[in-house]
Formats: sequence, structure tokens, C-alpha cells
Amino acid sequence: MVIMLIGNKSDLESRRDVKREEGEAFAREHGLVFMETSAKTACNVEEAFINTAKEIYRKIQQGLFDVHNEANGIKIGPQQCISTSVGPSTTQRNSGDIESNSGCC
Repeated sequence: MVIMLIGNKSDLESRRDVKREEGEAFAREHGLVFMETSAKTACNVEEAFINTAKEIYRKIQQGLFDVHNEANGIKIGPQQCISTSVGPSTTQRNSGDIESNSGCC
């Protein structure tokens, strides 16, 4: 499981209840990802989601998450085939009988 601990309202330094170092230490001790964010200034908001996704992907690459078992909370979306050809072949262009590219592999 990937859990991120978010310290919010980082724009309100003077009204802070928890020091950044304390949040970082707590996260480290418990194996959590830690970031401070501010919804007001949008500081690190998008990065929090991106970093969480990167950590999940890293654990998938390491084989720690079984992506074929949806009970793990990960669902693989539809796979798309990436074609390396740019267009119809010369034979197809010359024949005038160009079939539509029906899609995947």
C-alpha cells in the first residue's frame, strides 16, 4: 500500500501546529511519503498526486504489487496498440483499395 502524509496549509507558516521536520520524521518512521501542500497557493498539490502515482508505479515495477489481482486496488485500463507505421503502404496507396486500419494487434 502507498500512503502519502500531507501537511496542508503550508502557506500559513505562522499558524503551524506541526513542524515540517516532525511530519517528515513521522512519515519516515511509518514508511509514508510526505509532502507539504497549500490549496490556497496550489503549491505541491499536483505534485502530491504525481509522486503518489510514481511510488505506486515503482512498486509495480519491483513486483511488490500484483496488477492482475484487483483486490490490491489496482486496475489496469484498456491496453492500446501503438502502430509504428505512419500510413498505408505504397502498394495500398497505388492500388486505390485502401482498407481502414482496424486498430490493434
